[in-house]
Amino acid sequence: MERTLIGNLKGCVGTKVLIKGWVSVRRDQGKMVFFDFRDRSGSVQGVVLPKEESAMAVAKEVRPEYVVAVIGLVNGRPEKNVNQGVLNGDIELQITELEILSRAEIPFDLEAEVNIDTFLDHQPFTLRSRRARDIFKVQESIIAAFRASLHEQGFTEFQAPALVGGDAEGGAAAFEVDYYYDKKAFLATSPQFYKQIMVGAFERAFTTPKVFRGEKHATARHLSEYSSLDFEMGFIEDHTDVMTVLESAIRAMVGSVEEGNPGVFERFGTQAPLLPKEIPVLKLREAQKILGVPEAPDLDPEHERAICEWAKKEHHSDFIFITHYPIAKRPFYTYEDEKDPGYTKSFDLLFRGLEITTGGQRIHQKDELISRIKGRGLDPALFSFYLETFTVGMPPHGGSATGLERITARMLNLPNIKEATLFPRDLNRIDVLLSQDRE
Repeated sequence: MERTLIGNLKGCVGTKVLIKGWVSVRRDQGKMVFFDFRDRSGSVQGVVLPKEESAMAVAKEVRPEYVVAVIGLVNGRPEKNVNQGVLNGDIELQITELEILSRAEIPFDLEAEVNIDTFLDHQPFTLRSRRARDIFKVQESIIAAFRASLHEQGFTEFQAPALVGGDAEGGAAAFEVDYYYDKKAFLATSPQFYKQIMVGAFERAFTTPKVFRGEKHATARHLSEYSSLDFEMGFIEDHTDVMTVLESAIRAMVGSVEEGNPGVFERFGTQAPLLPKEIPVLKLREAQKILGVPEAPDLDPEHERAICEWAKKEHHSDFIFITHYPIAKRPFYTYEDEKDPGYTKSFDLLFRGLEITTGGQRIHQKDELISRIKGRGLDPALFSFYLETFTVGMPPHGGSATGLERITARMLNLPNIKEATLFPRDLNRIDVLLSQDRE
């Protein structure tokens, strides 16, 4: 018999079907045994009646997370037993045959509330929970919507390298790779240089690479490895053109999560993000004045949270752009605002109290770039490959980078970015805690 996906059972009432999947729940009720089965398409309840002696003999052995093959009759539930608004809430599988494909030994109840370290220590298991599957289906919606939006806006996707010859961020701690003869290589802290090179080829380009940061952080908002949603575009007037493209992508992401994950915000005790007609914009100094704090090169985490609360109250927005950071705070390739000397045509996008995106206009004249490189105490010769882009002609351009895990965490109001990260790497963990004793 050909397998039927659980999500397609509603059209099979009155017929026998074969399903395959995992046992989520087993319940004994009198002489009957009830199961909740799941596969990639959804869940369904099944029941073994006492008269099905062969199936009952197997059912007595089956436990949660066993992998099974089930043959049964799809029946409509009595009206009083219908679970409204639930997939397959109006049907039930009357099991006639049950086969164990794989047995399981589970460390704890899959849907139990556990602390973040326990969750991560057992990720091969905990990723099967409804909560985890929700998180990463939301993350899938976000990255798919980003890609779709950029394609609609005329961008070409490319694959950025993870091994680089230098640090594009001009200061972010990079992981050294000891391999290339007597030359140092690094894990990329950003695809920035390659995005700019690709503007010369395609004018509008985007990439979604893994990037690596070696800062000694151990917080709820930092990772050593994360996914970045990056784009770069040519022939811009200034950074606001980049912000316009990013805002379109953000709207697509929010819409995709809402449409593709029904009920997810309710399950996480939050609401869909507020997005007004236009995301509010403040210069850094304006934000600091509103908050009544001294001018500084950046916003502290508590100030990010406070200005987001202001944006929500005053503009009904969970997002806010902060622009015009000091030159010293931004990478050497960032464009200075000629109308606001000392400050850059750059921005951060904050979302529910957390910076999720950094972007801006880039310098496109080679001589000015070389001057900036020297001004940071760096040797232009080390950037010769990158600088050839400008030797052969580059238009005014800019772009941005959004942290996939950060936007996922804020979308669902998760307290720790690691919960929004598949197999997180940070100062203390690569799959398992690095501090734990080893034989």
